[in-house]
Amino acid sequence: METIDWNDFAKVELRVGRVVAAEPFAKARRPAYILQVDFGPEIGVRKSSAQITDLYAPETLVGKQVVAVVNFPPKQIGPIMSGCLVTGFHNADGQVSLCVPEHEVPLGTRLL
Repeated sequence: METIDWNDFAKVELRVGRVVAAEPFAKARRPAYILQVDFGPEIGVRKSSAQITDLYAPETLVGKQVVAVVNFPPKQIGPIMSGCLVTGFHNADGQVSLCVPEHEVPLGTRLL
């Protein structure tokens, strides 16, 4: 495993946001959802494509807090421009489980 120093880690803006909309991404090559995530007034609402269809239905995502990288440059993913990277972990079956705070935290809070 490659090591990094604190300055490398400090460059990554991992922030908490709330999913305000989730819909199937019909034009995705692999099953995915288009998420709209609200990070509060400082950052606003950003779109993301997330391949999380195995464990989540769109209606279960709305209102959920998630952790996302918000300082990657925007990335074109098919017809949408992604403005953040929602984070998660692969389980033993290769399905993505979202990285979420255990308790409610203010939108835009940065991961320590």
